[in-house]
Amino acid sequence: MLLSYKLHVHAWYLHHGLDVTPINPGSSTVTVGGKDYPTVPDLSSLPNPKETSVSVITAPPVTLRVLEEAKKLGIPAIWLQPGTFDDEVLKVALGQDAFGSVVFGAGGRGHEGWCVLVDGEKAMKDAGKL
Repeated sequence: MLLSYKLHVHAWYLHHGLDVTPINPGSSTVTVGGKDYPTVPDLSSLPNPKETSVSVITAPPVTLRVLEEAKKLGIPAIWLQPGTFDDEVLKVALGQDAFGSVVFGAGGRGHEGWCVLVDGEKAMKDAGKL
């Protein structure tokens, strides 16, 4: 189910014309809508991390590792999907000078908090991107 959810989020970004690079350490491609898209194994492999925002879709222990790597690389913004964070993750994500923007938690239209699939269009409109 988690893989399917990740692919739906990837498809959402593609549908909205955003330049998206999936991160998948276990596969060199992911398939969305019958088309293969290349992946990179980790955030360090992104071509322009300081110009890249990251949607996190991992369990909290993995999210902690992702956030530490993202901070080191200077990634400016992260979106923590529902289920990806706990108190420890939020402490890192919201720490002083950690990220310019963090989307997480209570809010949005879904009962589990801000979700790209549910709230992404509103977020893009609010940011002047749609």
